Amino acid sequence: MKNIYCQDIEDLPEVAKKLVEICKNQPIWVFKGRMGAGKTTLIKAVGEVFGIHELISSPTFSLVNEYQNDLGEIFYHFDFYRIEDPTDILEVGIDEYFFSGHYCWIEWAERIPEYIPESFMLINIETEEEGGRKITIHQIENGKDHG
Repeated sequence: MKNIYCQDIEDLPEVAKKLVEICKNQPIWVFKGRMGAGKTTLIKAVGEVFGIHELISSPTFSLVNEYQNDLGEIFYHFDFYRIEDPTDILEVGIDEYFFSGHYCWIEWAERIPEYIPESFMLINIETEEEGGRKITIHQIENGKDHG
């Protein structure tokens, strides 16, 4: 387990660089936090580290947005907030995305736990009283927390 603290929005580029360094070897990243914690904002900053120049927005209604950087690498951003029946995601071919080898950044994975691969990086964002964020990173392997 690793912790990163983000005191305010100006720290975000540096926080995103640290996050990429810690998580870069695992393509599945699960972002967890309450509504408004900054999941999408952090994903935008991570996308910038990877060289994505297009606007990154939450795919709440489309479920998935696809991005590409200057090197031609593909990134997928998911938002499952609106999912009520987890089997609804089967229609979008979720396994093809998750097992593509491309980075998959997932918001609201707790809505579809049975479809999340057993190995992923869990990025938990907690709001601090003074407005900053505590970001805790866990490496999950075969369904178990390995720090």
